[in-house]
Amino acid sequence: MGQTSSHTVSRQGARSMAQVSLFAALMAVLGLIPKIDLPLGVPITIQSLGVMLAGVMLGPWRGLQSMLLFLAAVAVGLPLLSGGRGGIGAFLAPSAGYLLGFALAACITGAVMAALPQSTPRRTAISAFIASLLGGLLCMHASGVLGLMLLANMSLAQAFKVTLVFVPGDIIKCILCAIIVHTVARGMPDWRFGGRR
Repeated sequence: MGQTSSHTVSRQGARSMAQVSLFAALMAVLGLIPKIDLPLGVPITIQSLGVMLAGVMLGPWRGLQSMLLFLAAVAVGLPLLSGGRGGIGAFLAPSAGYLLGFALAACITGAVMAALPQSTPRRTAISAFIASLLGGLLCMHASGVLGLMLLANMSLAQAFKVTLVFVPGDIIKCILCAIIVHTVARGMPDWRFGGRR
C-alpha cells in the first residue's frame, strides 16, 4: 500500500516537473517571435501571453516555478527574451520591472483562476480572461511601472503613461489566453486549471 502511494506521489512529482519545464520552454519559444522596439525602452513582445497561460494552466505554485525557471535561464545568459536578449543586463534595463513581474503575475493569475468557476468550457474561458486581466495585466503592469520609476527615473505619472501603451495589446493577449483555455477545456475536460485538485 505504502509503495503504491509513494509511486503515485513520484509520478505526480514527475508530471508536475514536466509541466513546469514545458511552460518555461513555451516562454523561450514565444521569445523567438520578433519584438517591436519602442523609443520608451520597453519592447512589445508576445511573452506576456506565456505568463498568463502558465498561471491559468498550472496554478499559482507551478506557474510561479515555471517563470522562475525561465528567469534563471535568462539570468545565466541564455538568449531567451524576444530579440535574443539574455544575461544580467536584461534585469537592469528599463523593462526589468515587467520581466521580474513575470513570476508574481503567473502566481496571481493562477490563484485567481483557481478561485473562479470552471463548470463548463465557456465559464472556464471567462475565468481565464478575468484571471489574465488581474494577474497577467494588472500585476505585470504594476511591476513594470515600479521598474520604470526605479530604473528609468520616471515619475509615477510618466511611468503610468508609458505602460498604458501596452494595455490594448495585453487585452488581446488575455482574449487569446481565454480562447486557448476554452479549446483545452473542451478537448481535455480533466485538466485542472489554476492547479485545482
